[in-house]
Amino acid sequence: MLSDPVLPTLLPRPPAISMGEYRHRRDALMAQLPDNAAVVLPGAGLMTRSRDSEFAFRQNSDFYYLTGIREPDALLLLLPGRAEGKSVVFCQDRDPTMEAWTGRRLGAEGVVAEYGIDQAFENAVRDERLPELLAGRELLYLPLDNAEAVSMAEDALHEALVGLRRGRPPLKGWLDISPLVHAMRLIKSNAEIALLRHAALISAHAHRRAMQVARPGLSEFQLQAELEHEFVWHGASGPAYSTIVGSGANACVLHYIENSAPLCEDGLVLIDAGAEFELYAGDITRTFPVSGRFNDAQRSLYQVVLNAQQRAVSAVQPGATLADIHQGVVHDLTAGLIELGLLEGDVQARIDDESYRRFYLHSTSHWLGLDVHDVGTYRLDEQTPRPLVAGMVLTVEPGLYIPSEDDIPDAYQGIGIRIEDNVVVTNEGHEVLTADVPKQVVEIEALMAKK
Repeated sequence: MLSDPVLPTLLPRPPAISMGEYRHRRDALMAQLPDNAAVVLPGAGLMTRSRDSEFAFRQNSDFYYLTGIREPDALLLLLPGRAEGKSVVFCQDRDPTMEAWTGRRLGAEGVVAEYGIDQAFENAVRDERLPELLAGRELLYLPLDNAEAVSMAEDALHEALVGLRRGRPPLKGWLDISPLVHAMRLIKSNAEIALLRHAALISAHAHRRAMQVARPGLSEFQLQAELEHEFVWHGASGPAYSTIVGSGANACVLHYIENSAPLCEDGLVLIDAGAEFELYAGDITRTFPVSGRFNDAQRSLYQVVLNAQQRAVSAVQPGATLADIHQGVVHDLTAGLIELGLLEGDVQARIDDESYRRFYLHSTSHWLGLDVHDVGTYRLDEQTPRPLVAGMVLTVEPGLYIPSEDDIPDAYQGIGIRIEDNVVVTNEGHEVLTADVPKQVVEIEALMAKK
């Protein structure tokens, strides 16, 4: 008789972002606009995967940030000063036949009731209602990289030219709304940080599971399956980005996603994977030995990356810049490469001539939030890096990638190592959201010994 399987304990879910917070975001955005302006922001639509099947739907992040609505084919208007309501959403039509195939739709009443939107209409009346709602608005704000939004603005311009003959104000033009929304998204609220913390926790559980499952004879895709099972089991929608499982020399390919090779018995495996929870992303990278024990060369190189990563995490605090943190990482990695004999000469000389870039090709950090490479500029202008402030969330992910080339000692050839944590800037310094997955050599080896 087969015994019942032991199932993982489900992690408790954090509270959802409140209707009031979404309303506050819309009001804060409108407060930055000139009088008699309007925002036109389409949500995402369904994308064909093949023939008559679609990819799993994922809402546009800016639209979601301002509404919380997850349905496709929606449109948000923000109309400051409008007596009948400042926020208007067009949404999918209630259609019993379609709902029998694809599930319940909110409809206009549902959008108002569930998301606190002032007024809503179904898409069937959008062509009729939209010109009326935009009539008399002198300036439109829209995402300029969105063809649908630009087309709406062009239609509004045509209507405005007709309206001039009736004494209506002219439409002066349109501007990009994205910089304003992205500046808001750069600073996370407490509710957002709670969701990011949960996405990180799910991701950490998955990485621990992968370490405990890994062994010679498995394939990269089997570790991928273990990771993504853990994501979904704990309520994530799935991976926040394409999962990377690179064993051996595959770890030297930064965006390796084939995940088709067998695990190398004496090699390392690099996993870069994170869960998406309530549209917020986790993003963790760990590197560990398939056998459960680092050899001498692996341990030495790993310790160089780990030391640089720990120093970089410690540097995260208000007032610091990502540029300075990156330069610190470059210094530490270059010094380590010289100590191991992979570079020669003076540390600063090797930094100045960029010799280190043979082994370290990418930046140390990126913003994290509703997108895994989240929005927000990294500089105030071309010369001034943006200082960190409380509420920013970023990754810290140095790495070394040693090519299999003749001038490289055999022991180091084909080793790729990256260590990545998610860090939130606090008033006091920082909080590491991904601390639940080990990165010290002794911790990794101890966890893997328990398999």
